Amino acid sequence: MLSPRKVKHRKTFTGRIKGYAYRGNEVSFGDFGLKSLEHGWISARQIEAARVALNRYIKRGGKVWIRVFPDKSLTKKPAETRQGKGKGAPDSWVAVVKPGTVIYEVEGVTVEQAKEAFRLAAHKLPIKTKFVERD
Repeated sequence: MLSPRKVKHRKTFTGRIKGYAYRGNEVSFGDFGLKSLEHGWISARQIEAARVALNRYIKRGGKVWIRVFPDKSLTKKPAETRQGKGKGAPDSWVAVVKPGTVIYEVEGVTVEQAKEAFRLAAHKLPIKTKFVERD
């Protein structure tokens, strides 16, 4: 699964997701893309599950790009632990996604294949998405 090799801060603030994506909002590498319609966090497990679904359907027929990277750490306190005693230990990694962010791109496949592959991948993600083509 994806995770950063090195980070400046081990534990990050929760933060807020405001506004639209002004960067990473166009299909740059492939011919077709999967674009987010709402904001949220996508975990490293969800990114990997969607990637596997994409590649299974395409069957090495095309090339896939992952345009998001999970670089935000989520912490979790152990179960049945009393409150206090500081913030929990880092548990998992998530990518922060704004509306308009292109999550995956693909090339070397037909429009129908790309649409079906992205439909299968979108079922693995916690946010609404749409199919987009390169301008």
